[in-house]
Amino acid sequence: IFLFFFPQAMYSTNRGTVGGFFLAGRSMVWWPIGASLFASNIGSGHFVGIAGTAAAGGIAIGGYEWNALIFVVVLGWLFVPIYIKAGVVTMPEYLKKRFGGKRIQVYLSVLSLILYIFTKISADIFSGAVFIQLAIGLNLYLAIIILLAITALYTITGGLAAVIYTDTLQTFIMVVGSFILMGFAFSEVGGYDAFMRKYMEAIPSNISYKNTTISEKCYTPRKDSFHIFRDAVNGDLPWPGLVFGLSILALWYWCTDQVIVQRCLSGKNMSHVKAGCIMCGYLKLLPMFIIVMPGMISRILYTDVVACVVPEVCQQYCGTAVGCTNVAYPKMVVELMPNGLRGLMLSVMLASLMSSLTSIFNSASTLFTMDIYTKIRSRPSEKELMLAGRAFMLLLIGISIAWVPVVQSAQSGQLFDYIQSVTSYLGPPIAAVFLLAVFCKRVNEQGAFWGLMVGLLTGLSRMIAEFAYGTGNCVTPSDCPFIICGIHYLYFAMILFGVTAIVILAVSFMTKPIPDVHLYRLCWSLRNSKEERIDLDADEEQDKADEKDEESVNEESEEEPGCVKKAYNWFCGLDQQKGPKLSKEEEEALKKKLTDTSEIPLWRNVVNINGIILLTVAVFCHAFFA
Repeated sequence: IFLFFFPQAMYSTNRGTVGGFFLAGRSMVWWPIGASLFASNIGSGHFVGIAGTAAAGGIAIGGYEWNALIFVVVLGWLFVPIYIKAGVVTMPEYLKKRFGGKRIQVYLSVLSLILYIFTKISADIFSGAVFIQLAIGLNLYLAIIILLAITALYTITGGLAAVIYTDTLQTFIMVVGSFILMGFAFSEVGGYDAFMRKYMEAIPSNISYKNTTISEKCYTPRKDSFHIFRDAVNGDLPWPGLVFGLSILALWYWCTDQVIVQRCLSGKNMSHVKAGCIMCGYLKLLPMFIIVMPGMISRILYTDVVACVVPEVCQQYCGTAVGCTNVAYPKMVVELMPNGLRGLMLSVMLASLMSSLTSIFNSASTLFTMDIYTKIRSRPSEKELMLAGRAFMLLLIGISIAWVPVVQSAQSGQLFDYIQSVTSYLGPPIAAVFLLAVFCKRVNEQGAFWGLMVGLLTGLSRMIAEFAYGTGNCVTPSDCPFIICGIHYLYFAMILFGVTAIVILAVSFMTKPIPDVHLYRLCWSLRNSKEERIDLDADEEQDKADEKDEESVNEESEEEPGCVKKAYNWFCGLDQQKGPKLSKEEEEALKKKLTDTSEIPLWRNVVNINGIILLTVAVFCHAFFA
């Protein structure tokens, strides 16, 4: 697979330019976009984390996946048109155009990179390693290092097109493989009705240690295991949190996250982007059936391992005293699948791990190069930017390996909860800023900045307290005071979002508004205006353009590189052929093409109708399992 797609991506796109390496040359059609959105969202962290949480608490965790059905539509119809009209490559760049100033852009880039390292990269690496450990019995760290070496090789050399093509293929294998496993699982249990009955009876045999008997609520399946919406006060995923709190996190993840939006910005035109979003939405219906339910079946088949509650027993089964739900999915792969298929499934896991990691590495290096590096070096050449991005990837890989032991011990039983709670302490302020930046033109730089600061401090205080006290589990509860840790993390996300929004609006209304001339086509109410926009950072851009002219004069006088240099340049995609220099009119025309969001009426209607159908399906699914 790797050998088939890799050369194709190496040859097909212009990896030697920033637009080609980071945005696949704005040439992607809808089906790779849809598949890539799905693949970069579903990593092996999902297979390990969601199946584990489902084994412990039932189907409510599937609501996380279905929430995305609504937000991919919001992304394709409301947010992407604005981003494309603004003509941006990264999300912080959009905020810089919208608000001016540098501090928001730098703050957001740094925060996104921190979130990537602490949630996505480390959790994915950890879960991939759990798989390899169970299946092959390799040492955890050896497995991780081999994995990262392969992943880094094709991201560093191939750019976004290589990432999107490999994603497409891996999505296909992932879905087929997990469907086969689902079939085996259901036939093992004896069909859907038997599954519902047996899950409620899956109680471990060993429930006491050192003459203390563990309380019943720790090991019996929840009464509401087969409901998505649960009690608002004492449910483990309360329904207002699932409807509103989760929507805030989904808004942050699907509409403002570099990894996701970058896939959409590489689309050929607006209709392709929307069709890609719809395809991703339909694919997101699957995890409930191919991950959540098999996770629950794993509890039925291996009750003593997956549902263990006695710390010593758990330690013996999977090396973690807090609980072994994380092994629910890998255990089924290793035990249920026949030999040939087991290999396929394992390659699927590694494929999903690699696809998530490659997308994150590519996006993280885009953020670093375009938003942070250009602040350190005011006038880098295109070649220097490409090298900086690749060097930064190597650094990221080092940090991620160092962070794995922390995840290993912090995963207190449920990996997915670790990821979600960290996200709900840091994500909502960003969601608030983007939402208000796009839909409320009165918001200005001061408001956005102070809103982000207040939000960050509030979120960090809760996050640090929670890690300091430890999250605890049912058998040994944590002694964190109720006022700090007692509020469910989804409720906390709602409070944090509200606080940030109020601060942003209050400060904005107390300071001067940004004149409309700077906002044409940057917010929703002015999205169709035809007037010339004067960017808030216009003078900087002008300096850069003048510098480019000088640079191109210097480059023309360079001599022909030698053979070794040529080979190295080709491998790293640095050998861009010098295109003919564009005149001002041609540059304007090119810019117009890149920021064009018009659609052919026929296809516009086709994608709109499909969008409406997708939303109806989303409502139906929630209602059916509510």
